Amino acid sequence: MVSWQRRDPLGLQPTAKERNASMPPQEYVVVNRECEAVQIPEGTPALLSPGTRVRIMQSLGGSYTVVTERGYLLRIDETNADAIGKAPGTTHAILTAAGSLEDKVWALLKTCYDPEIPVNVVDLGLIYNCEVQDLPEGGHRVDIKMTLTAPGCG
Repeated sequence: MVSWQRRDPLGLQPTAKERNASMPPQEYVVVNRECEAVQIPEGTPALLSPGTRVRIMQSLGGSYTVVTERGYLLRIDETNADAIGKAPGTTHAILTAAGSLEDKVWALLKTCYDPEIPVNVVDLGLIYNCEVQDLPEGGHRVDIKMTLTAPGCG
């Protein structure tokens, strides 16, 4: 008889029980107000209605990735976090912190995550350059050289 079970003679891979033990419990919430979202990975704007039940898949950088009972995967940004009972604040904390504008831009870029893996675009190496210029009429211009993974990336 041929066994199709995957073998791990060195014992390096976690068992199914160990893998499941490390997974966080699933959190279900009900949307409490109309909420703008972005469908992943398409990047299509979506609108969640009050009373919609969603499961929070991940929360990174102040945004939340949720899945509806119909299987739609959506990203909710921090400005709408209160619609699912979460507190906004990451962006405000970064912008009001001490430091140069360039440091703040890099910090904000680190809050943008790939929706399929919990790694931000800076640590993924998708940002090649960030340059901040002062404008003569006041204000700043920020030029960022980067590559994209998908339109709906967090």
